[in-house]
Amino acid sequence: WGELAWQLMQEKGYAMVAEADQQGISPSSETLRALFAACGPTLILIDEWIVFVRQLYGKANLPGGSFDANLSFAQALTEAAKASPRTLVVATLPASESESGGEGGQEALIRLKQIFGRMESPWRPADRDEGFEIVRRRLFEPITNFAARDAVARAFSEFYRSQRQEFPDECSEADYERRLRSAYPIHPELFDHLFNDWSSIEKFQRTRGVLRLMAAVVHELWTQQDKSPLIMPASVPIDTTFVQSVFTDYLADNWVPIIEKDVDGSQALPKRIDSEHPNFGRYSATRRIARTIFFGSAPTLQSPNKGIQDKNIKLGCVQPGESVGTFGDALRRLADQATFLYQSDRRYWYGTQPSVARLAQDRASQYDGDTIYEEIKKALKVEQDSKGDFSRLHVCPESGADVADEDTAVRLIILKPQHAHARKDPHSSAMDEARKMLALRGNSPRNYGNTLIFLAADRTRIEDLQKAMRLALAWESIEREHETLNLDAFQWNQAKERSKDARERIVALIPETYYWLLVPEQADPRTKSDKLGEYKLLPRAGTGLLAGNASSFLRTEELLIPQLSGVRLRIELDRIPLWRGDRISIKELSEHFAKYIYLPRLKNKTVLLDAIRDGVQAVQWEKETFAYAAGWDEAKQRYLQLVAGQAVNVIVDGQSVLVKPTVAAAQLEAEARERETKRLAALAQAEAARPAQPSLTASPSPLLSEHRSPFPLTATQAGPTPPTPTYQPTLPMTEKPVEQSTSKLHRFYASVQINERIMGTEAGRVMDEVVKHLTSLSGVKVKVTLEIEAELPNGLPEKVVRTIKENGNTLHFETCEFEES
Repeated sequence: WGELAWQLMQEKGYAMVAEADQQGISPSSETLRALFAACGPTLILIDEWIVFVRQLYGKANLPGGSFDANLSFAQALTEAAKASPRTLVVATLPASESESGGEGGQEALIRLKQIFGRMESPWRPADRDEGFEIVRRRLFEPITNFAARDAVARAFSEFYRSQRQEFPDECSEADYERRLRSAYPIHPELFDHLFNDWSSIEKFQRTRGVLRLMAAVVHELWTQQDKSPLIMPASVPIDTTFVQSVFTDYLADNWVPIIEKDVDGSQALPKRIDSEHPNFGRYSATRRIARTIFFGSAPTLQSPNKGIQDKNIKLGCVQPGESVGTFGDALRRLADQATFLYQSDRRYWYGTQPSVARLAQDRASQYDGDTIYEEIKKALKVEQDSKGDFSRLHVCPESGADVADEDTAVRLIILKPQHAHARKDPHSSAMDEARKMLALRGNSPRNYGNTLIFLAADRTRIEDLQKAMRLALAWESIEREHETLNLDAFQWNQAKERSKDARERIVALIPETYYWLLVPEQADPRTKSDKLGEYKLLPRAGTGLLAGNASSFLRTEELLIPQLSGVRLRIELDRIPLWRGDRISIKELSEHFAKYIYLPRLKNKTVLLDAIRDGVQAVQWEKETFAYAAGWDEAKQRYLQLVAGQAVNVIVDGQSVLVKPTVAAAQLEAEARERETKRLAALAQAEAARPAQPSLTASPSPLLSEHRSPFPLTATQAGPTPPTPTYQPTLPMTEKPVEQSTSKLHRFYASVQINERIMGTEAGRVMDEVVKHLTSLSGVKVKVTLEIEAELPNGLPEKVVRTIKENGNTLHFETCEFEES
């Protein structure tokens, strides 16, 4: 009180309380009121009063007065201030007894609270937003570049809105951008944890504790010349001694080894994970994840709602322009490996006791490689459920002896996980194993090398799959043995969740690991080659999709042919060539496609048979494709049941052949001539046996089939009826008829029935022997119409109907109709 009076009025003020000050007793409230009245408007600020008063507890004859005298002064001061209209007293008292210090401090706190409580106007402590301003003003100079601040706030806000499913809902609201501006250059998430979580620790003084911690953080970041746009929870340099010591002042001592092992430090797990995975390392993603979890969860360890949500973890560490997915992957990997990190649902927190995850890690490390490989093989067996375009999937065969060599259909061989491949490595384990299987089946040479395609794991990714399998087996064993291990309900649930997650992780990793297609290739048919082309598949998530994914890629690249046209088959027959003289055995041709790698890789034998049918029934078979015969008669030097230009039932029996079109056309024409000669002779003989009758009848068509009842070929004229001609045998095709004057004939009509089995040949003869004579005349207009009529007692398959309609449209049919009855 002597000091107080001196500060207010120097000697005059002190004189008013000099006697009380010298005796160490409190002045009366009247004396103090007179002092306040004399000096005018007065503001009295008293801080750390408890610290001063507790030193007097239990002591007497001190210059500052006794413990009781000081409390009496507090009573007189407050009464005098209340009675003085222009005097205000502001005093600070600790929020908790633990801060008061000892018995004297606690007694002083109780007494002073009672004294002030009778007449105080208590002030509300600074709220969160006021805390932002207090910290910012104490640690930073006033902001002058408001444009930069607004740009940062806008960038973060737009990032959160564009990835709203990855962050808390509140971050997508307009108000969050205002909070970003208000807290700049500190992220609001960091302030929220400080004021909501850390302030719940008894020793952590709300404003003073925040200031002390943030002063340490800002100092270290400034020293490190950190260039981050905002100070985020992930920015807190927990690895530095200064900052770590501030944290540990509020936490138990056993947190230090936990921080150094699982959170932040030169040998900490997060830093090791980042160094092993470049996609994490470029962001220090795992380290930032660990810092965020520690900062948000350490003060809540004793809380019923401990931990921090995964969305808040990302909010505390991801910046605009960075991949959110990368941080999600880093979080999963850290959760799998950290010793003191716990997880429940979508919440994560660090604890002071090793988690069940540590036990899982220990067990995972105990599995030998052979066990893991066998488990991966079991997981791959699921792929057999879907074969794609392959006739069969061979999953992890032990050797080439396990891959059959009797079928000409293409098969996919998924190599064992031991045989992995790396880009552009011609001598990888996968390449060597594929060459062995391609060359041999057991100890015998392989015949059908063009039916094998290999799928191998990536050399780097297989290690991730092995680790995932180890963890899956470890978690499954912990789940089974939960009673033996005496797990509590939370730990058992954690084991079940992790076991399920681990299996799902394996399912996701298989297509991300098995993506190297090794395809036999041989560009030059004259030079034998054991080359294997490497092709990288784009992974597709899900089970049973390896074969389908491979099939789709191979079809696109024409490395696997599921459908072949007759024209394309003819090109391959001529390119090599595959003809054996004028023909090729269909059975031999099928084996060629399965055997020789320089030929297109047909999906199966059906593809070849469909191509043969397509080529044989082609309208332009003479120019573009080939003919089909049931066999070759060596004695007669002719083909048996030779067919061209029409549908055919192809049989693979070792006798059936494809025939070159020029040779087939010659035989078909000779057979037609032979039939025509026989028919004419029969007609002449029949005509000679009966008397001639006058009629106007043109010569029967030389093109009529012996299997059909022909429509008459009729001629219609305009003008007077000409003389009745008598029947004359048709002249040979090599002779020309004698030209006669037909100046009064102005129109010509004709119809003829054609043998559909040799339609191309007979239609050509109509063209050569009739139509050509008309078109050669000047001014003649000729119209030729082809009419097709078929009776279908057994109906038509939908596929055939569709094919006919599509081909009719392509060939510009004027009508193309079907009738039901």
